[in-house]
Amino acid sequence: MRYDVIVIGSGQAGVPLAARLAEAGKRVLIVERALLGGTCVNTGCTPTKTMMASARTAQVARRAGRLGVHTGPVVVDLAAVVDRKNRIVEEWRAGVQRRLEASGDRLQWKHGQARFAGPHEVQVGDETHHAETIIINTGGRPVLPPLAGLEQVDFLDNASIMQLRDIPKHLIVLGGGYIAVEFGQMFRRFGSEVTILQRSKHLLGREDEDVAKALEDAFLAEGIQIRFGAEAKAVWKDQDGLRVELQNGTLVRGSHLLVAVGREPNTKDLGCDAAGIELDKRGAIVADEHYRTMAPGVYAVGDVLGGAQFTHNSWDDHRLLFDILNGRERHRSGRLVPYSVFTDPQLARVGLSETEAKEKGIAYEAATMPFANIARAIELDETAGILKVLIDPKTEKILGAAIVGIEAGELIHIFVSLMQAGATARAIVDAQAIHPTLAEGVQSLVMSLDRYKL
Repeated sequence: MRYDVIVIGSGQAGVPLAARLAEAGKRVLIVERALLGGTCVNTGCTPTKTMMASARTAQVARRAGRLGVHTGPVVVDLAAVVDRKNRIVEEWRAGVQRRLEASGDRLQWKHGQARFAGPHEVQVGDETHHAETIIINTGGRPVLPPLAGLEQVDFLDNASIMQLRDIPKHLIVLGGGYIAVEFGQMFRRFGSEVTILQRSKHLLGREDEDVAKALEDAFLAEGIQIRFGAEAKAVWKDQDGLRVELQNGTLVRGSHLLVAVGREPNTKDLGCDAAGIELDKRGAIVADEHYRTMAPGVYAVGDVLGGAQFTHNSWDDHRLLFDILNGRERHRSGRLVPYSVFTDPQLARVGLSETEAKEKGIAYEAATMPFANIARAIELDETAGILKVLIDPKTEKILGAAIVGIEAGELIHIFVSLMQAGATARAIVDAQAIHPTLAEGVQSLVMSLDRYKL
């Protein structure tokens, strides 16, 4: 079969690209080997944030007495939580299918493993399809560490842990990144004992120490155990549960093990060699700033490129590549990539961290402020966290910002919008902020810089 475009993978870049190209008159085939919607809809954003809403509700109920509201014992029905999550995931997945079907006959989709048979040929089962333009959106999968005994135990990953219908007695989390901290806190709030084993000296290793510590303090206050410098050596199961041995000989005992040490690109089964597609040492597809791989006419978008692996990054890839395919001059380098970790409090960041500024020799002025200084946070009894901003001493433009606190993922967009527009930090100072709001705290943070103090 011949098409104008073949899209491999139905994630947050693949589906809108396929649909928009079909609506623009192209004959398009989209191939998915698993479930429509990719990671975000099925095992990422949608299900995790749905379950985290249940976990937060449980925690709010437990803390209600601090506000004079007494609820009695809190009981989490994990099976009901999972059922609700499944219903919402199914609704979103059905929405993806409707989006594809709405594009008409010009867009077809097939279920199966896609594999390159040549530079412009893709094999799906017994069929071979040809297109001058091929777009790879195959996402990523969990990394499995070289841990002795891992294959002999029923360990969990980010997908299987969301199928549990009984609350683990003691969850051991291997890793300290985004997935590890979100699930660690979630299951602590569901009622599990939780121990996080982190190799480095802080959670979320790419963050500044003071920012990471603000989240760690919140975790410790909830009874989450964190072991830093914990290098796992072996794991096994015995009659009492799981045992993880650390390199220093310490044994960590638990009932369940979540492995969340990172993700790797889904390229092993693609047959990239047959198409002349180059991979880096981590298996990510090598592409230029216009998403072009080493194979003419073959593009790559989303997590398969490595780098920042966020749904919104993949969606933005679709927007830029669509313009490129239609002859517009666009490129992916130099983009602002904000992100949020949906713990409670949330952690959100955009631009440079202070650590990165120092490493790159970039001059900056910095200000930090406890979240507890915000009147609205005190009124809400949500004072955990910190706010931080870096500005250029000469231009006053914002170099970066980080927020740990309630709704940090929303508040960070104040900085995102101003940075995207090239505005200075004075725009925040001179604005009239509503009182009492959390956003008012962002203004207070910036005004704490010496140049803006009243």
